[in-house]
Amino acid sequence: MTEGLVPVPVPSPSLLRVPWRDPRSVSSEDLTSYLAKLERACLANPESAELRTLLGITHAVNYDVYKSMDALEAACAIDPSNFWAQLKYSELHYRLRALSRAETETLKALDLAENGWQLAIARHQLQEIRKLARDSTRNVTWDKPLTAPVVTLLAMLVAVFLVMLWK
Repeated sequence: MTEGLVPVPVPSPSLLRVPWRDPRSVSSEDLTSYLAKLERACLANPESAELRTLLGITHAVNYDVYKSMDALEAACAIDPSNFWAQLKYSELHYRLRALSRAETETLKALDLAENGWQLAIARHQLQEIRKLARDSTRNVTWDKPLTAPVVTLLAMLVAVFLVMLWK
């Protein structure tokens, strides 16, 4: 019945602990070393949402937004019911001030909360997102087509070119 299944080793508890409490206090050497350990652990355990979440957090501390986004998206894809992966993914959007996406993702995390503490954290984050949205923080969505402005600009450039050619 279990033939062909390979057991995935559980990561060591020391690897799962973040080695710093204040991200500003960690040296770049320690951060690089920790990133290398996490990347190796993710390669050894490709189905671990927890490791991908930690990798995403560590990349965020290292100010590498794209790698952080990739790792957190992978964590959410691996385990869609993982509260921490979803919360950290939504927090990254919140910190990037993509507030509408952050609110959507935080609502998903709110549904995944398993206890009062997780519920309180997600509600607090949702409250902060809504406060920023309400207090006029500009929330740009890049979903509008740019066809009309581009065509107008091209028409103006052609008109200027023809006027200059005429003289």
